[in-house]
Amino acid sequence: MIETPGFLLTILAFVLVIGPLVFVHELGHYLAGRWFGVKADAFSIGFGREVAGFTDKRGTRWKIGWLPLGGYVKFSGDMNPASQPSAEWLSMPAEERQRTFQAKPVWQRAIIVAAGPAINFAAAILILAGFALAYGEAVMPPVAGAVAPNSAAAAAGLRAGDRVTALDGRPIDDFADMVRFIQIRAGERVRVDLVRDGQPTSVEAVIATDLQRDRFGNEYRIGRLGLLGPKPEIQPVGLLRAPVVAVQRTGQIVSMMVETLGQVITGRRSVKELGGPLSIAKVSGEQMALGLDAFVFLIALVSINLGFINLLPVPMLDGGHLLFYAIEAVRRRPLGPDAQEWAFRGGMLAILALMLFVTFNDLGNLGLWKNLAGLIG
Repeated sequence: MIETPGFLLTILAFVLVIGPLVFVHELGHYLAGRWFGVKADAFSIGFGREVAGFTDKRGTRWKIGWLPLGGYVKFSGDMNPASQPSAEWLSMPAEERQRTFQAKPVWQRAIIVAAGPAINFAAAILILAGFALAYGEAVMPPVAGAVAPNSAAAAAGLRAGDRVTALDGRPIDDFADMVRFIQIRAGERVRVDLVRDGQPTSVEAVIATDLQRDRFGNEYRIGRLGLLGPKPEIQPVGLLRAPVVAVQRTGQIVSMMVETLGQVITGRRSVKELGGPLSIAKVSGEQMALGLDAFVFLIALVSINLGFINLLPVPMLDGGHLLFYAIEAVRRRPLGPDAQEWAFRGGMLAILALMLFVTFNDLGNLGLWKNLAGLIG
């Protein structure tokens, strides 16, 4: 029996997940900057007061901050959140100014910014490729081996032997595609296109909601149709095929993230399902308790998540910078300093509000508010 991991294991697991991924993310920015000749003043893992650090021969201060919730690379000339030229930058000698971030053309700045999320995706692809090499690829045709009694599939009239070809118009290539589609659509009505006895037909089904609780007490709202798949065939994956499988799986995970985020924005999914650092710490400890494979797979998922979130077009995130660079490339000149400053202030407020909200959710998921309510009344 696996027990809930202790506090120290949870903290250790969180550091082992977040620390390397933040380092890899910032290393992407740093290496791209060096490639284009930009001097880095500081490379920090964590925020706040410096706990430890050193200065290398290039003048970059490598340091660890006391708050391990992210990191940053401060390039020379990048003197404010909106990366706007300042009086200090303008007063630099011409030779020194050429080594600054702001002196570089917009396409080079865009590559430097995009390199962080890109290397997070690359790290996840590398991990998933290793899993494909080690365990192979499960292949299951989208054919109903059986239909669970009293299920959504049974109510819709689906039968064993039906081959599902599309769900709400989205082509289905294998059984795993169908499972991923169904899992994030609990309670929704979908059209199921299928082939039965060689003839195409379609039915309407309302996806059932399955509330699950794992061995650690976490509850999940999962969509269920009630189709049981055929026995999976495990095919070995070679060295050349492994990266292809990894890229496909990464794309599937990103697609689910996009759809889930869209469901939250449109109100089809509760905002209470959003989690923050405390949830990551909790899950990290749980996955470490389950074993090395589960923990390493979690690192790949968090790496994809980190890359995806940073590409969102929100000021203060990498995606916000890329959005402004795209506008600059189209207009042939950047947005005005006032417009960028207000945008980044709004982005910062939005991020702070989101962090407070997800922390509130995390504390609720950990039972704090329920326990407080019990103490009060």
